[in-house]
Amino acid sequence: MAAVCGGILSLMDAGVPILEPVAGIAMGLIKEGEKIAVLSDILGDEDHLGDMDFKVTGTKHGVCALQMDIKVSGLSRDILKTALDQAKAGRLHILAKMAESLNTPREELSRWAPRIFTLTVKPDRIRDIIGPGGKMIRAIIEQTGVAIDVEDNGTVNIASSDDASAKKAMDIIKGLTQEPEIGQFYMGVVRRIVDFGAFVEILPGTDGLIHISELDAKRVNKVTDVLNEGEEVLVKVISVDRQGKIRLSRKEAMNEKPDVVHNMR
Repeated sequence: MAAVCGGILSLMDAGVPILEPVAGIAMGLIKEGEKIAVLSDILGDEDHLGDMDFKVTGTKHGVCALQMDIKVSGLSRDILKTALDQAKAGRLHILAKMAESLNTPREELSRWAPRIFTLTVKPDRIRDIIGPGGKMIRAIIEQTGVAIDVEDNGTVNIASSDDASAKKAMDIIKGLTQEPEIGQFYMGVVRRIVDFGAFVEILPGTDGLIHISELDAKRVNKVTDVLNEGEEVLVKVISVDRQGKIRLSRKEAMNEKPDVVHNMR
């Protein structure tokens, strides 16, 4: 029963929330004719040579589980009552000793405790996480040291004992699978300038067009009067058509102070 007590203390020490501490105690029996002795907290020899191994686990409020082996033909009600009463007294004594060491779970999860973080992506974006021949997912694992499991329905499980590593892996995956939303603001990078506008990368591998008419509130004669390749620019997504083509506006973002700005970097 030390495993029960030690396991509960370990959970609390790791910061795992539990309803109540649980302790366990093993009761034994020596029966010679009419002479009976009920033993508390038996050892291996008392289990081997005795007539009963009666394990009782529970909280201060009641019993959680029972398990019994006996070598006699049966037990009377009085013997069972005595065994349960002694087990209760022993359990409460052990719980008090456990509380002297640790009476509630720690407020924060231990840095050594494993964590599993879950996020969901569109199934057709799984290929972006895996990469050709698994190149991308291997790179994420190498960079962060986490374990990643991707399910066919788009559920991504990230396991790690380190919050920072897990967050880094999640940020990489979100960056790979994020899709532009109409009305959202993005800090993008000008990748290509053409006569009729500028193509701006707003997410890794995803760019949109700022038409020359959406560059400024006033008339713009040349795109290069406003933007240059490699320059960062705040834009707003104004439309996404059925083919996935993204239209952006610098004009609508110029006088805005958005609460959230998505940054591809």
